[in-house]
Amino acid sequence: MAGNGSVRPFVHFNAKKDAEFLHKAMKGIGTDEDAILMALTARSNDQRQQIKAAYKKAYGKDLVSQLKSELGGLLENLIVALMMPPVLYDATLLHKALKGAGTDDQVLIEILASRTGEQIKEIIKVYKKEFGGKLEKDISSDTGGCYGRLLVILLQVKKGPECALPLQDLYDAGEAKFGTDEEKFITILGNRSSEHLQKVFGAYKKLCGSDIEDSIKGETTGNLEDLLLAVVKCTRNVPGFFAESLYKSMRRAGTDDDTLMRIMVSRSEVDMLDIRANFKKMYGQSLYTTIQEDTAGDYQKALLYLCGGKD
Repeated sequence: MAGNGSVRPFVHFNAKKDAEFLHKAMKGIGTDEDAILMALTARSNDQRQQIKAAYKKAYGKDLVSQLKSELGGLLENLIVALMMPPVLYDATLLHKALKGAGTDDQVLIEILASRTGEQIKEIIKVYKKEFGGKLEKDISSDTGGCYGRLLVILLQVKKGPECALPLQDLYDAGEAKFGTDEEKFITILGNRSSEHLQKVFGAYKKLCGSDIEDSIKGETTGNLEDLLLAVVKCTRNVPGFFAESLYKSMRRAGTDDDTLMRIMVSRSEVDMLDIRANFKKMYGQSLYTTIQEDTAGDYQKALLYLCGGKD
């Protein structure tokens, strides 16, 4: 998953030494939280899996269970998330979003709009293996209407025929008549590749004189509006989409720690440096400073390690 992440594989990596180091940090009276989070945030996810195996071999115990018993609160949640392989983390988040009390639509929208086709395929496999159910079936039974249908289309991964730009279709579906033909919107946005959609958005602007986002905002509401906008934003600029979500998770009364943690963990090895650059450009301040102002303690330290530096 090498990309523009803030977390990279540790160069002089030794799983056995790291396992020993963590064991020492947790032994005796009081836990050395700082040592734990420094060690784990400076390793790639793949390396963390190797440390987990080395720990089990050396001490006969599950490292994640040990960490849970030593840590608490937000820091514990963050460290447990970091210890999960990325695809399992996504699958677990989706399962929780569907099987908890009520549906967590924000999680469904964020993951299904932003992950690549390959990632979605893997998520579906791991979901079935871990939770014994079909992700598509669980989404269908938990959501409805056009919103539910678009989520299911996004799971299909196959991107549809791209011979003609379906602009007139989009225009007819939205701007041209009162009451939206949401089905057309869904079919076009759910079944085309990013490259194709970029062209569609450009041509749509020429045809209608406004951005497709404005049409979506004017013609749809609620979860469907959020999902359509997320698909458009991720098509245009995935790091920009995450920068905006991070900003919203912090800059209001009370921090939305679930969102903050989810994005920092899942994007740390993918495109965190691009997210930081977009954040700075969009909001005129660094992500690092914003996290500093919005969080505290060891939890804050861990997030700052994942952020990787000031801009």
